[in-house]
Parts: sequence; structure tokens; C-alpha cells
Amino acid sequence: MLKVQVYTIKGSKVGEMVLPKDTFEAKISMDLLSQANHVYEERSHIGLRNTKTRSEVNRTTKKIYKQKGTGGARHGSRRANLYVGGGIVFGPRPLRRELSLPLSQKKAAVISAYSAKAKAHEIIAIRGISGLTKTNEAASFLKKIAEDVKSKSFTFILSEKSLPIFRFLRNLGNVKSVLYKNANAFDIIGAGQIVLDEDIFEKKVVKKAK
Repeated sequence: MLKVQVYTIKGSKVGEMVLPKDTFEAKISMDLLSQANHVYEERSHIGLRNTKTRSEVNRTTKKIYKQKGTGGARHGSRRANLYVGGGIVFGPRPLRRELSLPLSQKKAAVISAYSAKAKAHEIIAIRGISGLTKTNEAASFLKKIAEDVKSKSFTFILSEKSLPIFRFLRNLGNVKSVLYKNANAFDIIGAGQIVLDEDIFEKKVVKKAK
């Protein structure tokens, strides 16, 4: 039975929460996590890298000197790749690769990612986060728990009930937030310390802190 510490938005401990065994204590597949990480990372690139060929650079097309009688090599214009400011040969061009994962692998990767985080003791829970009204309150909470969890980056996994507080978290440095139903393996593995919204799993507190 996996239990994680529950904090209030004031940063005080109030008990422990039991996490679902099928999601947080499953067998970890490093191969699947590696594959998922590659797919999501590749999809994050929008594919706009580009270099200009000799037909695209803005230079004169005039032949630089006559073809024969100079003792030098034959040349056309200064658009050639040989010259500084000329076109690039075989340089990167716009490319958008759409890698994907089957739905079954996406779900399995999320479970492996959560289980890996749980095994590394990088998950805590927060109670009453939907009551946040200011960014300063979230900053104060993180400042208080930073020493306990020994982490500098945090990812809030939120319930739909807590959707309005996204605007209070987005201005904090080293903080990300994502809905529980939308979190993928890439979000979880690179999450730093995961802060789970207690409302995701109702009635899971098993004991109170003394």
C-alpha cells in the first residue's frame, strides 16, 4: 500500500493518502518510457529550422569574372556556397515529423512514469488547492515544502475542480501544472516533484498527522 504525505495550502502536514496500486505501484518499463520520451520530445519541435540555398540568398547573380584567362577556377555568381554569404548546400530544411504512440502504450507509459516517480519518493499531495486565490499563496506553499521534499522544480497534477487556479501557478518559476486526465509520460518523468491534487482521489486519507 503506497501512501504519500498530504499538505495543506499553508504548507502544514495533515495526514497521508493512499494512492491507487494499479497506477502507482505497477511494473516499470524503462524501454517504454524511453520510447514515449522520444516521441513526445520529437513532437514538441515545430520543425521550422531552415537554411537558404543559392537560389534563395539575396546576392547578385553577376558572374564574378570572365570564364577564361584569369588562371583561377571557373566561377559563376557569389551566391555559390563557396563564398561567405552564399547559399548552404544540404543544410537543414523545414521538417515536421509526426511520431505517435498507440493508445495502449500511452496509458502504459503514464502508469510506468507514475510508478517510477512513486518509487523515487517524488510525489506528495495537497489538500484544498482549489481554494488558492493568489499567486503569492502558491509561492508561499512551495517555499515551505521545498526543504521537506528537497526539490527545486514542481509539477501540479490537478483535478478539473481546480482548473481555475492554473492562472495562479503559471507565473511561478520552475512550476508547471497539468490536469490529471491530460498528463502524459513526458509531463510526469520531467516533472521534478509531483504535487497531486487530493480531489483527484476522494476519501483516501487514512490517518492524521499528530
